[in-house]
Amino acid sequence: MSDFMKTSAAAVAAAEAQGATYADARFNELYTEKYGLHNGALEDASTSEQRGLGLRVLVDGAWGFAAAGGDEPGAAAELAKRAVDAARALATARRTPVELTADKLESGEYRTPVEEDPFALSLADKVDFLVAADAGLQGHESVVARDVNLGLRRERQWFAASGGVEQYQELTRCGAGVSATAAIGGVVERRSYPASFGGNYGAAGFEFVRAMDLPAHGRRVRDEAVELCSAPVCEAGERDLILMGNQLMLQIHESVGHPNELDRVCGHEVDLAGASFATTEKLGKFQYGSDIVNLVADSTAPGGLDTRGWDDDGVKSGRWHVVKDGIFNGYHTSREWGHRIGESESRGTNRAEGWYNPAIIRITNLSLMPGTWTLDDLIADTEDGVLCDTVKMWSIDQRRLNFQFTTEVGHEIKNGKKGRMVRKPTYQGNTPDFWRSCDAICNEDHWQLWGVPNCGKGNPMQVAEMSHGAAPARFRKQTFVV
Repeated sequence: MSDFMKTSAAAVAAAEAQGATYADARFNELYTEKYGLHNGALEDASTSEQRGLGLRVLVDGAWGFAAAGGDEPGAAAELAKRAVDAARALATARRTPVELTADKLESGEYRTPVEEDPFALSLADKVDFLVAADAGLQGHESVVARDVNLGLRRERQWFAASGGVEQYQELTRCGAGVSATAAIGGVVERRSYPASFGGNYGAAGFEFVRAMDLPAHGRRVRDEAVELCSAPVCEAGERDLILMGNQLMLQIHESVGHPNELDRVCGHEVDLAGASFATTEKLGKFQYGSDIVNLVADSTAPGGLDTRGWDDDGVKSGRWHVVKDGIFNGYHTSREWGHRIGESESRGTNRAEGWYNPAIIRITNLSLMPGTWTLDDLIADTEDGVLCDTVKMWSIDQRRLNFQFTTEVGHEIKNGKKGRMVRKPTYQGNTPDFWRSCDAICNEDHWQLWGVPNCGKGNPMQVAEMSHGAAPARFRKQTFVV
């Protein structure tokens, strides 16, 4: 047993000795590296490292939580006292005792599969990677900003829980991307690859970012940013909408993932547009989408940012339908919230940001399953539409029902032909009406997993990571606005 696992186990034992009926502890160690090249100059080269212990206890039907930074073995007893005292104080104000689903927790180890260790590379190698990616963005006087980003993260966690449970996890992720911003005649537009807000991210080693081949895509990104500056604004009206995967993934995140976190549904977590229209009486019978819409949550998906062995309840990772053949089928749950709706087992989606926060329900890897179309055939089958690519900005209401999304670029489709580029394509809609309008999804050859490294939830704010898989899909008669 490692010293860190001993520290977690000691905290659990100390809490039980002081009256906790259940306890779990997470010793967490996080190391990150961030690099950014702006207009050819190294603007960001930073590392961060932190470690600490978080302890959660159940006393008199109420949770208590305490955390401490560092790695002092003697902190366990003091931490247990703080957590137990907090639980006893909160128990006087609770309405209903906390009860947990009867999941059987198991000990074990899990490590992200890594082919090329990103942290074994020299700083020079990483800077060379950025410089090579920047080269393709150069060469046009109208490009006023060139940005290349690289992010690396490794988290190690030693989890112990009542009953002698011990779990070790080592989670590694890498991500990168490029963007070019052009300015012509007072119009400023940006194009990004492979996705906006820093690029794409995956649970893998450095092989993941090498496979993006950023230098090969730089020229196209540059030229499209320039072309956008003279493109017409997408006209208002009702047309069919084809979403590319790197935009559809955010639609999944905002209009399916967040409204199906059960704590939000029950009104416990309502910060950051956090309530939900997907209330519990709808489970198993509400038509969330058309009958070709299958949205699957999967914390075992290869490369997913939330692919792991267990969640922070110690529940084993799994896979289930959130929407099956268009019907609302399942929530994201924890042991506590799963019990509240009468389920015997948790879905395993309770996670905390670091050692210093208690776990809350978070979206796991959630994907739209592929269909049967090729993209060429889908365009050829569309009379009047807009193909939208790469998120630019968005908003959604407090029940995750009404939304508006703007993408970086669009292309008109007329009589089955992809036509002129348009800028600022903006569509708005209502979540169930939108998903019910889906009549075609491209096949698995077009399907890709997209990482979200910056999902915010909670008060105080916690940031979590997850991935969403999607292939291009068509949504009939959507409303475009200017």
